[in-house]
Amino acid sequence: MPLVPEISLHLVDGPVGLFDLTGGEFRSDEPPPFWAFVWAGGQALARHLLDHPELVAGRTVLDIATGSGIAAIAAAKAGASRVQALDVDPASAAAAARNAAANGVVITTIPAEVSAATVAADQADVILAGDVFYSRSVADRMAAYLRAAARMGAQILVGDPGRGYFPERLFVRVAEYVVPVSAALEETETLVTGVWEIRTTSGRE
Repeated sequence: MPLVPEISLHLVDGPVGLFDLTGGEFRSDEPPPFWAFVWAGGQALARHLLDHPELVAGRTVLDIATGSGIAAIAAAKAGASRVQALDVDPASAAAAARNAAANGVVITTIPAEVSAATVAADQADVILAGDVFYSRSVADRMAAYLRAAARMGAQILVGDPGRGYFPERLFVRVAEYVVPVSAALEETETLVTGVWEIRTTSGRE
């Protein structure tokens, strides 16, 4: 990976966009193949964890909307005691497991909607979320889930390159990276991407 050369992934081969792999169509009954690409938020999270392994070393980690699994793999490489990777798309869970094996680490993949992760969140010291604020409906669910998990005591780290539905008011930026990305995917060759930590709840939104 350009920003994270310590990690290699099985990804789509060639300069194609997300919906090129679905015949140019969006199907509501089948998630787009997000797992076939590496996204800026996941790369930034992975770089941050490998540069700061103390964030996850010896801790339990849950990576939600894992996609290709890059952030989960980085957490495992950084010394997390257990890593779970959740994604609503079973193909993504399978891809994350395949990528973890290719990098010589073990993660547990969970093919489920984020609302089904309550038990996993109870057991997680750190929750990772890369590029999850890409639509209004998904962003609202993710924000509610992450805030609830923070109230349970989890440390929340989000990677986001300024997606349109990112609720910045809920977060504080702790790092920033210039991430190489596919022009076919993002219509640019780099994205300035933040790693954000959720603000502690104080009754103010």
